[in-house]
Amino acid sequence: MLGSTPHPPRAAASSPWRAVASYRTEIAIAAAIVLLELFVGALIPAALSWGNFANVMQAAAPLVIMAIGVLLVVVTGGIDLSVGSVFSLAGMVTALAMSQGLGAVGSSIAGLSVGVVFGAINGFLVAWVGLAPFVVTLITYAVAASLAFIVTNGHSMPVPEPDYWLLNAGSLVPGLVNHVLYCIVLLVAVEFGLKKVVAGRWLYAVGSSSQAAGLLGIPVRGVRMMAYIASGLLAAFSALISISYISNAEATAGSPLMLQAIAAVVIGGASLAGGTGSAVGAMLGALMITVIQNGVNLIGINSFWQGTVTGLVILAAALIDRFSKQRR
Repeated sequence: MLGSTPHPPRAAASSPWRAVASYRTEIAIAAAIVLLELFVGALIPAALSWGNFANVMQAAAPLVIMAIGVLLVVVTGGIDLSVGSVFSLAGMVTALAMSQGLGAVGSSIAGLSVGVVFGAINGFLVAWVGLAPFVVTLITYAVAASLAFIVTNGHSMPVPEPDYWLLNAGSLVPGLVNHVLYCIVLLVAVEFGLKKVVAGRWLYAVGSSSQAAGLLGIPVRGVRMMAYIASGLLAAFSALISISYISNAEATAGSPLMLQAIAAVVIGGASLAGGTGSAVGAMLGALMITVIQNGVNLIGINSFWQGTVTGLVILAAALIDRFSKQRR
């Protein structure tokens, strides 16, 4: 009896280490971000100031939210190219609704509805009609981008800051900017859902093998539909965060965000083949892209090089992912 008691404690003690090991990719990305910040800080000391950190976190918030939504689709083995234009359209609809006196709550609902509708369209055409995700979301990308110009004839729309007190850059929690607070809440909720909730694990199962998932009784079509709706909703929510930050909505605001969101997911360790990825990784990928952009601006490098630098980072992430799979 006494001799058998040490075994359970050893197993329990190893559990936290297994949990840490499961996030080794995310830990490596976090370390890379720290090293990148230190490198920029060595050149521009102001980069290591709290003010710059706050600016980076606030600027990263919309991309983090969008990237987490895209992650849910990528985990299922799909892709969502429409998020950038859904972002633009949702922002324009929200601003237009506010200009018509609908109020902050009603306007927010209108903007979020744009994301839900386009997500549902994507999900239906992919999951139930059986069209390729790339084709479907490329079509909805074009439609949403066109509608973003149509609703206001291409003009930008101002957003009255007082009407957006809940989403603006104030602090519901002292010392914590609202945008960052929402990202933290979303991150914890999605990561917990992916790892601990049955529906979250279904996403991984569908992405790993939809046929095997179907044989296990998992509602494959419903899971894919859910992922696309969530992606559209979070793209719209990121637009609300963005327009409350800059107090303005533009029809082209989301143009660069689609590629950045997908890049963040890939940098964060997700495979475009599906079945892998985490919300923490997507967040860190988005943060790395924002840190790169911030560093390029502070150092004084021409902003046109940002895309090249980001592309090289994505290439490095893809190569690391491939080599790590070959080793396994």
